[in-house]
Amino acid sequence: MKQINVLVIDDSAFMRKMVSDMINEYPGLNVIGTARDGIDGLKKTEQLKPDIITLDVEMPRMDGLSMLEKLMESSPKPVIMLSSTTQIGAQTTLKALELGAIDFISKPSGSISLDIRKVQQELIEKILEAAKVNKKHFLPCHPCTIDQVQQKSLQMDVLHDTKVYKKNKWIIAIGTSTGGPRALQNVLPLLPKDIPAGIVIVQHMPPGFTKSLADRLNHLSAIEVREAHNLDRIEPGVALIAPGDFHMEVIKDKQGELHVKLNQEPPLGGHRPSVNVMMNSVGGIPGQSVMGVLLTGMGSDGAQGMEIIKDNNGITIAEDESTCVVFGMPRSAIKTGKVDCVVPIDRVASQIMKFLSK
Repeated sequence: MKQINVLVIDDSAFMRKMVSDMINEYPGLNVIGTARDGIDGLKKTEQLKPDIITLDVEMPRMDGLSMLEKLMESSPKPVIMLSSTTQIGAQTTLKALELGAIDFISKPSGSISLDIRKVQQELIEKILEAAKVNKKHFLPCHPCTIDQVQQKSLQMDVLHDTKVYKKNKWIIAIGTSTGGPRALQNVLPLLPKDIPAGIVIVQHMPPGFTKSLADRLNHLSAIEVREAHNLDRIEPGVALIAPGDFHMEVIKDKQGELHVKLNQEPPLGGHRPSVNVMMNSVGGIPGQSVMGVLLTGMGSDGAQGMEIIKDNNGITIAEDESTCVVFGMPRSAIKTGKVDCVVPIDRVASQIMKFLSK
C-alpha cells in the first residue's frame, strides 16, 4: 500500500502530538508535518504537499474555516475537520463541509481533549477513505437559494400534476454518510413543497450535529426539514432527520397514522442511527408505498434495507459513483441487484418526482 502522508493542523501542541501519534501508529500512514494555525498550515501544505490534512476549527491568526477556503481556491486537498460538539461548533462544521471538507471528527471533550484516543479508529478509517476521494468531489458546494429552487423545479423533466401524485401517499427513506450533508443539499431543496410524501432521513452524525444540519436544510428548502422527536407524525412535505446517537424506525398506530419511533438499542453495523434500521422498518409496513434512496457514504449500511424495500414492492434509487464522495453504501446496495435506478446526485430529486408521478 502506498504511504499516505498527513499534515496535522491544531493550535494546541498537546493535540498535535496526540493526533500525530494516533496516525503514525497505523501502518501506511505517516504524519509528514504539523502546523499551529491556518497561516502556518497553508505554508506547510505548499512545502510538504500532504495527501490528507486534519484541521482544527478554532485557531489564532487564521482559523480553520478561513484556511479551508483559501486552500480550496489554490490547492484543493482532502481535509478532515476536528471540531467541538457545541452548537456553534456544529454550525461551523457544516460550513466546513460546504467549503469542501471531506468529513469531520468530533472531539470527545472540547478543544483540548485528553481523551482524544477514543476517536482513533474513526480518525484512521476516515483518513483511509479520504485518500481514495477524487478531487472533483471535494470542491466547494454552493447551495441553492429558494428562488433558484423554484426555477430548477420548473426545469425538472416531470409533469407536476397534483392529481396524479395524490393517488398515493408515499414514504421516502433516505440514507447517507460521508459527503451526505452536501448530497442532501442537492436533493431536498429541489423537492416541491406539496410533494405527496413524508421523508425520513438517516445521516451518520454524532449528537449535536443533526439539528444544525436540519436547520440548514430547512432554510434552503421549500419542504419543511427538522430533527425528529420521538413519535413525530410523518406528514407530506416534511422531512425528519434522525438525531445523532438514536435509531429511528417508522411505525403505524391503531388509527393507521405513521410516526417515527426513536430508540437507543445497540449500534447496528457500528452505526446509531443506522440506515438499515430505518429502511427495514419502512419496508415492513404492509400496503405502504415506499421509496428507498441511498446516497454517498463509506461502508454498506442501507444495502439490506434497500433489499427489504424492493422485496416489498417498493422503489429504490442509488447515487451514481460519478458524484459520490465515497462510493461505499451505494455500491453495496447496487451489488444486491435490488436497485431500480442509479443516477448522479443532481438527478436524484427529478428521479424521485418521476417515480412519484407514475
